[in-house]
Parts: sequence; C-alpha cells; structure tokens
Amino acid sequence: MYPKPAKETVSLTMAEAEQQSGSTPEDEASKATDSVTFMVPKKEISMVPDMGKWKRSMAYADYIGFILALNGAVKGKKLSCEYKVSETVQKLLDLLGTLDRWINETPPVDQPSRFGNKAYRTWYSILDQEAESLVFALLPEDTSAAAAEIAVYLKESVGNAVRIDYGTGHEAAFAAFLCCLCKVGALKVDDQLAIVFLVFNRYLEVMRKLQKTYRMEPAGSQGVWGLDDFQFLPFIWGSSQFVDHPTLEPRHFLEERVVDEQQHEYMFLECIKFINEMKTGPFAEHSNQLWNISAVPSWSKVNQGLIRMYKAECLEKFPVIQHFKFGSLLSIQPGKP
Repeated sequence: MYPKPAKETVSLTMAEAEQQSGSTPEDEASKATDSVTFMVPKKEISMVPDMGKWKRSMAYADYIGFILALNGAVKGKKLSCEYKVSETVQKLLDLLGTLDRWINETPPVDQPSRFGNKAYRTWYSILDQEAESLVFALLPEDTSAAAAEIAVYLKESVGNAVRIDYGTGHEAAFAAFLCCLCKVGALKVDDQLAIVFLVFNRYLEVMRKLQKTYRMEPAGSQGVWGLDDFQFLPFIWGSSQFVDHPTLEPRHFLEERVVDEQQHEYMFLECIKFINEMKTGPFAEHSNQLWNISAVPSWSKVNQGLIRMYKAECLEKFPVIQHFKFGSLLSIQPGKP
C-alpha cells in the first residue's frame, strides 16, 4: 500500500537543514577539522533492538537532513538548468569515470551461473585498493586525514563483493559519502544542484553498467512489492523535479512517448526508462508500486509519500541498516533532542 503523504514540508535547503541543528555547513567543516578525530567507520547495528540507536543518532539526523536538503534544491528544476560546477564536483565526475573505465577493463568471465559474474570481485578489489587515494584527491588539505573514513562509504556504495548484489543500502552509502564530503567542506551549499544532477546521475549510470555487466542480484529486493530492484533516491529527487510542472502529471510517466521525450530532463523518467529496458510484461505486474503511484493526483504528494516510504522501507529496516557504518562524521552518538 502506498503510504499517505507526509504533512511536514520537505522543501529544505542545505543551509536551512544545517541551521535546524544550529550550525552552517562552514561551521560543520570547521568542527570536523578542529575537534574531531577521524576514524574508520564500523558497524554498530547488530541486532533489531539496536535500530533505536540508529533512529536517535546524529548520523540519522544528518543523513535525512542531507536527503531533504537536496530534495528541496532540485524542486521544479530540469536536469538542463544552469548551476555551478565546482572543482570538487569535477573531481567526483573524474572519480566515477575511473570506476566506469575499470568496468571496461574487467570483462565478465565465462561461468555456469547466469547471475553474479565473478569478474565483479576483480573489479571491486581494484576499488578496494584505490579508494583511499581516490578520496584523498577530493579533500581540502586541512581535512585530508578524513580520507580513510570517507573512503569506506565509497567502497560500500558499489555493491557487495561476496554476494555480488546491489540495493538501496549501497545507494545510501553513496549519499553518506557525499554527505561526508559536505561535512568536511569539500562540497558546499552552492554545489547542491550539481551533487544531484551531475554527480548522483553519473553514479547511477555507473551502477546500472555494473548491474548489467556483472548481472548483479538485487539486494533484499521485495520483488513486485518493492519500488525498484536497485534504487530509491532518484525517484524521490526525480519527483521533486516535477513539483508544480504545468503539464506533466504522475499518470504520464506510464506513457512511452513521455518517457522517451523527457527522460533527459527528469531523473524519475530515466529510472522508468531503465526499468522498461530491463523488464518485460505489463508494467502493473512487474512494477506494481510505481503503477500505484501513477494514480496519485499531484507530484508534491508523490514526493512526500516517497519520503515516508523511504524512511519506512529503507531507513527503518534492519536488513538494510545493519550494514551501515558509523564513524566521526556520521556518528552513532545520540543527536540533539
């Protein structure tokens, strides 16, 4: 059942989100360098009762604040709109380009099993070795000590090398990676649009290539009862792009013509295009939740409903959050009441 829309407004800016915790992004970056000892993140959620620690933690508040800030930033904007592209954003695009190139250099191997090609483990081992130096190149000199901590989230964001699967928990790790870059001052408030429209969109391209090349299994997929086999965040931010659109309503994303013509402007439609390429049969059968969403009367209600659904189905589910790792930047310590 599709959740009822949230009553709270979600059109926050990153600055507003930080102000709610009484600080600006610059303050956060200063605190990170002045008073924090960076540490390699580790698991803290090992049993279902531990979920309470997560929901009360500074990490949860920072993470959801970051997601909502970006949600507000992209509201009503097309992918082709004008925005600043900073040096750090360009470096992130170069990093993702490197991951993409490694896929080309690591072709699938012949194996009896159709899914979970073992060449993925070779690809992942390269990232495992190089991640810290890749992250080091992104950081301001005074926060370079954070490289080992932030690199963990990059490695967690591309899937699991043992199971050769990928899901919303890995996607959340990439959002956490970007959030940490904001907290140490590598990314700024005025990078918001580029974070979603350039960096996250490029990340999606690389993840889709990984999924197709190595036939990765969906991690914790709910099948037809889930929103999507692999992603969630582009549906949230993509629906925010559509808020107050003069002509396109939620029902229109089921129309092939609309998807083909508008996919390059809207993340939501890019996701629908990918689903249509990967799945066969009636849309209502293979993507029932999205089919239900098409009946919601407005994009603002879709957006608010998806945020509620994300919290309930991803952030509050033990099978997803048990893999999340906590360090100094995303801390398991309780947040301010």
